[in-house]
Amino acid sequence: MSFELPKLQYAYDALEPVIDARTMEIHHTKHHGAYTTNLNAAIQGTELEGQSIEELMAGISKASVAVRNNGGGYYNHCLFWEVMTPGGAKAPKGELEKAINDSFGSFDKFKEAFTKAAATRFGSGWAWLVKQGDSLVVSSTPNQDNPLMDVAEVQGTPILGLDVWEHAYYLNYQNRRPDYISSFYDVINWDEVAKRFKG
Repeated sequence: MSFELPKLQYAYDALEPVIDARTMEIHHTKHHGAYTTNLNAAIQGTELEGQSIEELMAGISKASVAVRNNGGGYYNHCLFWEVMTPGGAKAPKGELEKAINDSFGSFDKFKEAFTKAAATRFGSGWAWLVKQGDSLVVSSTPNQDNPLMDVAEVQGTPILGLDVWEHAYYLNYQNRRPDYISSFYDVINWDEVAKRFKG
């Protein structure tokens, strides 16, 4: 089984002005496309071939650097595209809202924690909202690591992720990562995040 680059559920310009069309196109076709191609090449002919992406992540400590980097890049971006939508809801509802309030004290406190995780990740990486049992935590990872990996400092099921590699925002925001992070809240697909929370 080989992995395939997923099609987006919206046009490249659909998230403007938060993320511009050119960035989306390059990010999806070139960056995510390369992770997909390189992951398939890295697992071809090995015992890892045929595993799901989640299985690969769970045993990443036994895999090569190429599988870790490209497998993480593949999984992370698949999640990233799905947790965004044009004109996203401003806040979660229902069970997810309750879990956020229980875990962080309020939605605003969650945003503070998530924003800090994204803003203070040195160099390239990701910020995450992670499900651990019935509770939620915020974390960040370097490079293309994620909380599914058995090497992650904070492990669990990622239900929201923000790419803070410069290629995700540089054309529009240059070095203004805080502006990019702040704008991200306007396109979060909280319905998708809630589905991931329910499992």
